[in-house]
Amino acid sequence: MTHAEQDTELIRDTDLIAVVLEDHRRFEARFAELEESADEAVGRKDLVDHVIAELVRHEVAVEQFMYPVARAKLPDGDAVVDRELAAHAEAEQVMKRLEGLGPADPEFEGLVAEMVEDVRRHMVEEEANLLPRLRECCDAEELQHWGYKVLAAKEFAPTRPHPHSPDKPPANLILGPGVGFVDKIRDALGDRDV
Repeated sequence: MTHAEQDTELIRDTDLIAVVLEDHRRFEARFAELEESADEAVGRKDLVDHVIAELVRHEVAVEQFMYPVARAKLPDGDAVVDRELAAHAEAEQVMKRLEGLGPADPEFEGLVAEMVEDVRRHMVEEEANLLPRLRECCDAEELQHWGYKVLAAKEFAPTRPHPHSPDKPPANLILGPGVGFVDKIRDALGDRDV
């Protein structure tokens, strides 16, 4: 069973908050793997690539569906989402730099640590502020609807960082699946298990 298949089995609920929190728990488990295997070069690049692919899928999906809801429902939604997008952009720059490096490169481990730290900080902020506020302003049916959309979007989302791709609708909704398709071809040709 691949990492992606194992990850898909973990999600039981389509509630938006539950979907995002489950992703965060999965990321934290992968970060622990990264930290525990820091001295093991064998398989390290594959693990980092897998983590990056999952982070990118998550980012793209929440940018397509969760952030527009936050913009529309929260009185300060534009400011909140702009901060979230800035955090995604920072992490994506680091992920892009990691893309061409391997464990033997002197920058590799420092960039992995930076990526993990950036994403952890973002998850803490999101769980403390954005997610509880969305829970308050959306009813259960809306949360189920948007969570389902996020899950579906992850299936077609890119698996590699594209820092200059649009991160707001409608452009990200139009371009995201196409970029994801190209990434999946690149992954298959490069025998990359994501």
